[in-house]
Formats: sequence, C-alpha cells, structure tokens
Amino acid sequence: MAQLRGAVIGYGLAGSVFHAPLIASTPGLAVSTVVTGNPQRQAEARRAHPESQVVSDPAEVFERASAHDFVVVAAPNEVHVELTRRALDAGLPVVVDKPLAPTAVDARLLVEQAERLGVLITVFMNRRWDSDQLTLRRLLENRKLGEVIRYESRLERWRPALSERKPWREVSAPEAGGGVLLDLGSHLVDQAIVLFGAVVRIYAELESRRGGADDDAFLALEHRSGVRSHLWASLLAAAPGPRLRVLGDRAAYVINDVDGQEDALRSGARPSGDEGWGIEPPERWGRLIIEERSEAVAGERGNWPRFYIGLERALREGSQAPVDPWEAVAGLEVLDAARRSAATAAVVATSGAETGGDP
Repeated sequence: MAQLRGAVIGYGLAGSVFHAPLIASTPGLAVSTVVTGNPQRQAEARRAHPESQVVSDPAEVFERASAHDFVVVAAPNEVHVELTRRALDAGLPVVVDKPLAPTAVDARLLVEQAERLGVLITVFMNRRWDSDQLTLRRLLENRKLGEVIRYESRLERWRPALSERKPWREVSAPEAGGGVLLDLGSHLVDQAIVLFGAVVRIYAELESRRGGADDDAFLALEHRSGVRSHLWASLLAAAPGPRLRVLGDRAAYVINDVDGQEDALRSGARPSGDEGWGIEPPERWGRLIIEERSEAVAGERGNWPRFYIGLERALREGSQAPVDPWEAVAGLEVLDAARRSAATAAVVATSGAETGGDP
C-alpha cells in the first residue's frame, strides 16, 4: 500500500511538534514536503524528516499538486484562509490547524468552497481526544454524574509578561488570528459543543492585560440541552483552577491536570511503538465526588493519533473526515458572539438559537 504524501505548510510549534510527528507516526501517511522560509527551521525539518523535501514557498506545493495527496495548513492564523483557498483550488484535501479562520464568515466560505469543488477539508481539533475528555464522555454515557448541571473547563497558564520575541499569537489583532480566545478558546468551545450540543446564548468577558492581544477570557454558554458551560482561557493564572469540574445531580467529576500528550510530543516522544502513549498515571486521574465520598476514576488513554488515522481512512475510503468542518464553523460562531458580548457587556444569542440545529 503506497503511503499518502502530505505537505506541511509551516514549521513552527504546530507544524513541527504536532502535525509532522503525528503524520510520520501514522501507518499509510508520510511527510513528503515541509514548507518554511526560516533557515533554522529548514535545518530542523531536514534532521527530523530526512526523506522529505524542504521548500520555502507554499507555491511549490500547489504547483506540484500531483506530487501530494493532502496539505496541512500549520502556518500563522492570518494566512489560514489564503492558503486553504489555494490548496482547495489545486484540488488538494486540506487539514487546517485550528482555528479554521479568524471569523465564522471566512470559515463558512472555505467550507462552501470545498463542497463546491468536492475536496475534503477538516480541522485539527486534537483536544477532542484528550484523556480527560474521553474519560468524561465515558462517565456521561454511563450516567455516573446523572443530569449535568454545569460544565467548567479551563486552559490556564502563567505568562505575566509578553515574550521578548513578540510571537504573533500574543500581539496580533483578532482579525489577524491573534489572542487567547482563538488559540485556547477554540478548543474549549469545541469540547463543550461536542459534549453538550449547540449553544443558544453566551456571555463573555475578554481582556488584554499585558498590552498585546487578548490574554484573559471567560465565557458562559447556555446549551440548548440545558447544560451551562463556564470556560476560562488565560495566560495570567498564577494559580490555575482544575482542568475540569463537572457538576451533575448525582455526582461531580473533577480533574486537575491537563492531558500529557502535548508535553510528550514536545519532549520528542512519538505515538508509534510507544505502548504507554496517552496513558495518564494514577496520580493524574480525576475523581468522582459525592458529598464526602471521593474515588479515583481511571483515565481513558489520550488519543491524538486518532485524528490522522481518521484522515488516512477518509482519503482512502471516502469516509467521514475526522472533524466535520461545519462543527469548526459552529465553534467560530460562538467565538464571534463572545466578542460581541464582551464589547457590549450583554448576553448575546448565537446562530444555534436561530437555526435550531446541533453541529
């Protein structure tokens, strides 16, 4: 079976730590081309993927479209729309690192373009396969919590000063893809929608406290299912709260630690051949709590590799993409509504309330 050849456009954090290693670890997929204009990153790509071609201009990928089976857009957010359009025009299936686009309007246009052309498009929402999310889904399916009343989810970090390098995520305006709302908020909202369905109303607080892009966000979501989601994304949390606190009418589930797959990839670990990949040690498990009683809950194995396994199957068999791009559009509609809410200090109705459909 011939390997499907992927071109990774962008070799910063997303391209070098997440996409290229996961592609290379997936049976049936290969990194055939890496695109980066940075000489240091070019050297790193050649060391990490010696069988790949390293080029400096995305045009070289699109001009040689027949030499590739899919494209990954892992470049900065402000060029996601342009690069994705070019990939689709070249007839290349495309994986877009989150967010699909800076706004829901732009994201919708991309998905509509892909559907017109009959070309696959999907979005790398890898945190759907975090250990904590998979464990919570198991608890919900088994009715361990009863009816969920409130879902609290946090991605909080402590970076009180802007980086001296002034990376685009910390300084770019929202329309250029910067800020914590698009970076971490994309995951938080996506996870909430996957678990509890469409959002009908939102209240949000959004701040820029370090003089750059937005760096501190709180979102209160009302789902059509009746669940309330409270989400925090911050770079100014000297004392981070629990990763998840989920309150039901029968029990609560609390987990403190963030899934370890990102740290594993950053340290050079790879899923292929690693029997311990995605397994959280007992000291990092969450707990099921009923009044004074508390019991450890064995964590499900985290499974970020599942995204690219699903992509390989979709490309070969024509099966469903690992992430429906319309779900990414729905998430961006919530983030757009969050900006309107924060600007007016008001509760805002979302498109989920208008359409009546779940993503």
